[in-house]
Amino acid sequence: MSQNLILLGVNHTTAPIEVRERLAIPAGRLADATRTLLHQPGVREGLILSTCNRVELVTLQEREPTAKADLLRFLDEYFSVPAATIQPHLYEFREREAVRHLFRVASSLDSMVVGEPQILGQVKESYTVAREVGAVSSTLDGLLQRAFTVAKRVRTETQIGSSSVSIASVAVDLARKIFGTLSGKTILLVGAGKMSELAARHLIQQGAATILVSNRTPERAEKIAATIASSIGERHCTTEVIPFEELHSQAHRADIVISSTGSPEKIFTRVHGRRFLDRRRNRPMFFIDIAVPRDVDPEMNKIEGCFVYDIDDLQQTATANLADRSREAAAAETIVSGEVERYQQRLLTLDAVPAIKALQQNAETIRQGELTRAQSKLADLTPTQREAVEALTRAITAKLLHPQLTALRSAASPKTDRGSQ
Repeated sequence: MSQNLILLGVNHTTAPIEVRERLAIPAGRLADATRTLLHQPGVREGLILSTCNRVELVTLQEREPTAKADLLRFLDEYFSVPAATIQPHLYEFREREAVRHLFRVASSLDSMVVGEPQILGQVKESYTVAREVGAVSSTLDGLLQRAFTVAKRVRTETQIGSSSVSIASVAVDLARKIFGTLSGKTILLVGAGKMSELAARHLIQQGAATILVSNRTPERAEKIAATIASSIGERHCTTEVIPFEELHSQAHRADIVISSTGSPEKIFTRVHGRRFLDRRRNRPMFFIDIAVPRDVDPEMNKIEGCFVYDIDDLQQTATANLADRSREAAAAETIVSGEVERYQQRLLTLDAVPAIKALQQNAETIRQGELTRAQSKLADLTPTQREAVEALTRAITAKLLHPQLTALRSAASPKTDRGSQ
């Protein structure tokens, strides 16, 4: 049965964070979500990519008129989000355009911060989970492996990732713009993931005086604090771990809170904000929330002296980064376009292989059958003469097949010659 590649998703350009956070899948639930996707009608292979900026379903499906509706039903049932809420923000790509989109995502050309290095690791993590639950086999496996190769080419052959840029670095840039300088400031990192590590490095470079770290898992917080301490060098900066159960009683010490946990519930609410400002004697407090779902209740923005920026607020800073990298991005797009063409040609060639083999096998069956029927008339031939007849019939068969095989191969790769010129 013929199948097709369908990619449905929302990202930071099509859906506000209010929508994206309702679809976000924490790492611990990704395997379950992928299994559930695989059990949808018509889905033969599938992968889910869920990051702070996007949720995408990559599926290989039977060619059914209900394919898209089946995926929308999955989103509705699994996330309890009505299709009508999602559809205005949804994009859909099929076949070649789905391949192009996946290559661009893996190469960080579709990221909020073009060139950021985290997305490739996130795609690989989704791929690993999908393989572990049996959701990826020959077709998607080949596609994902090619996407990784394309991303490596983009990194190697362009300067798109020449400087260390990420959502974390953009968040620190925003903090620096808010205060003018981070010298002497106290920063609280809530969550001890990769984002926190990256943010810590940038904060030290910008002159932060104290970095507090808090995480539900104490060992993770200790590890981040140790990493920060080892990288301080001669800079005047101290680190401290705050037990997570003491987070709300000590958070007021921070001038800037950068939060990036995987909590399904808000960690900081409007009530907390009022308490923090009272303890700080109304000195302003800034929250940069790079978590999806959000860690900080946006209602805190209504408290005088409390300023909250979420990941969508980083878009403006990231846009300036895109302008600086436009030339390298153009070079990367050229690589992606060429790789999409190569992948499509490979698919067409693979489609032609069964037909070519079937034609050759059928011709050989006919040749052997005719020789068998003529066996009595060839009985008096010497071994040398038999070899000559064998060679003659093979040559005739090959010449008769040649025009048909050439036509099949040409149909499988109609643009190969033009593409190489």
